[in-house]
Amino acid sequence: MHRTNSRRRFLTHLGMAGATGMVLSSPLKSTAESLHPTDTRMGSVNEAAFKMTILQTTDIHCQIHPHDEMFWENDQAVFRKTGGYAQLATYLEQARKKHENVFLLDTGDIFQGSELSVKTTGEAIVPIMNALNYNLVIPGNWEVIYYKAKMQELMGSLYAPKICTNMYHDLGEGKKGELIFQPYHIWQVNGVKVGFLSYTDPLVPIRQSPNYSKGIIYTHPEENLAHFVSVLRNQEKCAFVILLSHLGLSQQIALSNQPFCEGVDYILGGDTHERVRVPIKGKYAKVVEPGAFGSFVGRLELTIENGRVVKDDYTLDEITESRYKANKEVASLIERYEEPVKADIYKVIGYSTLPLYRYFVIENTIDTMILNALRWQMPNIDIVLSNGFRFCPPRVTRDATGNVPITSGYVYDMLPVDSIIRTGEVTGAQLKAWLEKELNNVFAEKASERFGGWVIKFQGMKVKFMAFNPNGKRVQEVMIGGMPLDEAKTYSIAACERDGDPEDMLCRFKGVKNTRNTPNTLHKTMHGYLAENSPVTPDLQQNAIPLDAPETLLTQVWGVDYQFN
Repeated sequence: MHRTNSRRRFLTHLGMAGATGMVLSSPLKSTAESLHPTDTRMGSVNEAAFKMTILQTTDIHCQIHPHDEMFWENDQAVFRKTGGYAQLATYLEQARKKHENVFLLDTGDIFQGSELSVKTTGEAIVPIMNALNYNLVIPGNWEVIYYKAKMQELMGSLYAPKICTNMYHDLGEGKKGELIFQPYHIWQVNGVKVGFLSYTDPLVPIRQSPNYSKGIIYTHPEENLAHFVSVLRNQEKCAFVILLSHLGLSQQIALSNQPFCEGVDYILGGDTHERVRVPIKGKYAKVVEPGAFGSFVGRLELTIENGRVVKDDYTLDEITESRYKANKEVASLIERYEEPVKADIYKVIGYSTLPLYRYFVIENTIDTMILNALRWQMPNIDIVLSNGFRFCPPRVTRDATGNVPITSGYVYDMLPVDSIIRTGEVTGAQLKAWLEKELNNVFAEKASERFGGWVIKFQGMKVKFMAFNPNGKRVQEVMIGGMPLDEAKTYSIAACERDGDPEDMLCRFKGVKNTRNTPNTLHKTMHGYLAENSPVTPDLQQNAIPLDAPETLLTQVWGVDYQFN
């Protein structure tokens, strides 16, 4: 009897070790039957019913303090204070006491998104993350912001295991080396295993400045997903398989409907900051995404009976400042690491008379303010451009002046990279083709073709478009300087230069002529604009006008039962 119990303890500890090593190809079955084995148990499994709880954060972007957050309720924007690492710590402490067998994970975009992160090249966030006791972490598209070697150092400094099933060392000339991180992780409780895979966006070299990800080869999930699902299901005998993803909600939904995704139970996603409150059911897997900035935690509760998952329940928990008081130890840790740069972070450099936000797909006050600043800096340029993305929490709280204060730190929140402003020239025909491409990136009929998630922002040009027309037929009217676009005419444009872009590119716009880097950067321009014009009033200007969609569109996801709120 003693020998049997010792053997059982050995097997249990072996399972808890994680089995996260690289697995060589093996002749494993890939039939539907093998992907869903009738019995995943091996010997000693607790027959009593119990629960396993998985908590997910994503896209925190180093937003370490409570902040204004926007919600869409009763067809209008409302704001509440949410988030904060110290408040998140309190939530986690309560959750670990309340729920059985809690496993905390993060699906990427940790090290970039605030002045603190930039000034410390991500290092200040490491001890704060470690204090929350994560069990698993994956890289997002912004993890490469300080280049490959620094990404490896930062990720390696986190106590939690790291996995990514599609990031490889580049050996040169496109030759793929070993995986940078382990391909999978296993969590075992009472003899029941949950297997995790991880995929980050293979388009990072296009979406981010190309030099950030130099030395890394990204592959698409279809190249090895079926293989590793088979490893987890058949070799590791996992009762439940979860795909951790930093691909964006549209891509994750598309993935859930592909045959190579068979055998995956859930996709816990990130990247597009969407808030999925009810799991979206694909053909092969359910898909969720838990917002951003530490404002939410996704909670997946699995009920286990006789070694099998018999029920899954998902809830999106809101981390409201009024409900979760700050954990004193974590608050002290934050204060310690923020102190050296605190004076600059909280220095007020200007004011807005309007709430600042960036959640709508088409136009937002933050983007309008940035475009106004670019126009102020370069009044003779025909068109100024700003990349469209859902980066930066809202800011609506007013101070004693009655206006919304804009700090130096908030400029970093809005513009995570202080890029050089570049000018150039394009023809009207180029502009129209570029607009069609950018609109297709947002509104493509096939979810797999949607790239990014938000309409590019511009000033000096007004565009009427049909969001849901076929590719190449969306642009209906373009006015530049009050005149219809002339396809033969040359127009001047200005946007940011990205590290590693060729000389003829501006803001993903290829083939630009006579490009020139100006002495100005985005941050320098914002500081100068606010110093001279504060308080500013960034009214929406209706530069992009959808003819078949509401201007208050909050998501590019359509064709499924989902609303951003």
